[in-house]
Amino acid sequence: MKWNLEWLRTFKAVYETGTLSAAAQLLFISQPGASLHLSSLESFIGYKLFDRAVKKMVPTEKGKILYNFILDPLEKLDVGEKHFHKRSLDERSTLSVGMCFETFQFTLEENMDQLPFNLIIKFGDYRQMEHDLDNGIVDLVVTHQPSTLPNLQYKAFSKERIVLIAGSETETDNLKELFANGNYKEATEFLKRQLWYSTAADMEHLKHFWLKHFNGLPDFNPNFIVPNICSIIRGLSNGKGFSVVPDFLCYEAINENKIKLIWEGNNPLENTLYFGTRKKTFYTKEIAELEELFKKKMIIKK
Repeated sequence: MKWNLEWLRTFKAVYETGTLSAAAQLLFISQPGASLHLSSLESFIGYKLFDRAVKKMVPTEKGKILYNFILDPLEKLDVGEKHFHKRSLDERSTLSVGMCFETFQFTLEENMDQLPFNLIIKFGDYRQMEHDLDNGIVDLVVTHQPSTLPNLQYKAFSKERIVLIAGSETETDNLKELFANGNYKEATEFLKRQLWYSTAADMEHLKHFWLKHFNGLPDFNPNFIVPNICSIIRGLSNGKGFSVVPDFLCYEAINENKIKLIWEGNNPLENTLYFGTRKKTFYTKEIAELEELFKKKMIIKK
């Protein structure tokens, strides 16, 4: 006797939705059918996979182990189904692209309707996106952290410079004078006393900026931790405070005098941005179109 693929799909759906009824709706099957799939899988394995609570199915330790074991193979099968399912000749291709939220919003969001193919955008940390790319879950990633996995290739297309910005109502004349005169110790003491914006995901920008320009790590905590860099720029616009962000994300607000560009450093901190793809892909033409669009937007922003 072998286990059935539909048992595993039902198990995954129950794990992710928390109930048999929600899993059945997700899979377009009846609730008794979903229950039969789950009980058959538990009989095959010989262990309970869920503790049945009143309103929720709580995974057991064996259930958690099984979920982690089957997650990647099932997602890869879903991608394969998307790639190999028979399509009509005029059906649009569908690409999955991984990048950070800010990069998507500032470069791609307003131009998606121009593309002759469908897009599925995935946000996440760079290592997870690399994993998804290698496993066929996404077709293209935009990253500043290329990997050395043998199945992947990376192409540099732009650079981002990490800069110090401030709200337009922030008093910065004294700070600019300190930088101009090379009084970096006094400048850091001044900055520590100011209001600071950051994001939970991008504290690395502040740490790397401080380490490169001031020879140490910042010994203060930001006052405002917000969801993303777009929130930082909106928060600073026509207000007070400081932050450290990639330059291409804030040029528009600087040009509109909503925020100020304070300092880039004598030797600016820069990251190279890469397109990451698998060496063998179905979507060479579509990926080339996306890459060209990114290049144009990055030039325009700067």
